[in-house]
Amino acid sequence: MLRFVAFVLCALTLGAAHAQGDPIAGKTKAQPCQACHGEEGRSASPQFPVLAGQYPDYLVQALMAYKSGARDNAIMAPFAQSLSREDMEDLAAYFSTRPNGVYLKPIGR
Repeated sequence: MLRFVAFVLCALTLGAAHAQGDPIAGKTKAQPCQACHGEEGRSASPQFPVLAGQYPDYLVQALMAYKSGARDNAIMAPFAQSLSREDMEDLAAYFSTRPNGVYLKPIGR
């Protein structure tokens, strides 16, 4: 519970920061992510979250929380430790532009 509160406080504090990365650079940097999160961020396993189509600010905040230890995950923490803020924004820009495979019916149809 304490970790969740720390994550929420971190997210609120960083909420004004807007991720503005380079999706082309992010595609190159995303190669290691494919092992768990699937090609283009669409994981076939429910064990790993789908990153495709996520809000870029959310992705950056999640990576920052893994890096700081506010969000605890033995797999993600080492990956996040090696990322700069620019790396995080590039990854977020890439994954947020990937289709997530969810079909949304247009309003009024």
